[in-house]
Amino acid sequence: MPRLYFKYGTMGSSKSAQALMARFNYMQKGMKVLLVKPSIDNRGDEEGTPKIRSRIGLEAECKILTPDQSLVQMYREVKQSQGVDCIILDEAQFCTKEQIDECKALTQEVPVLCYGLLTNFKCQLFEGSKRLVEVADSLNEIKSVCKCGRKASINARFVDGKLVDDGPVVLIGGDECYENMCYWCWKKELEAQKNK
Repeated sequence: MPRLYFKYGTMGSSKSAQALMARFNYMQKGMKVLLVKPSIDNRGDEEGTPKIRSRIGLEAECKILTPDQSLVQMYREVKQSQGVDCIILDEAQFCTKEQIDECKALTQEVPVLCYGLLTNFKCQLFEGSKRLVEVADSLNEIKSVCKCGRKASINARFVDGKLVDDGPVVLIGGDECYENMCYWCWKKELEAQKNK
């Protein structure tokens, strides 16, 4: 039976690149992939066509999933028109609990590979990630490195060059506002910021 996979890591850990490589592997075998991302992630959509883009330059057109949209319905429509052998969902942390439950239900028919962040910049689980941890058949951390050499586990947010631990949970951005850090460098930087 197909399974629900959650591959998670910090910002810059190659999650999107790995999602696109998985897509390539399926397509190379002649299989059809439904590539999806939540609508809140509008990076790469500047030309009017939704895309998943990685920092290393890989990209592919994808379908957009709004918070009130059914992934099951999207799957049924795409399956009927062109077929679907696998679903790959990038930025899965932005999905609703119900959409992740749909991912689990769809594994009765096809494998579902989800890629995303585990926690936000406040070190709290995203709704979609929390549900994936609860229901996924396979959890796999995509590891990345802090500037000190330790394993990065924090998505540190910077505003005007200063590390912050307050503000809206969702702020779409890349290297200009986030840095992956180990817990100890993050804690040390936060304390230094507060003592200034």
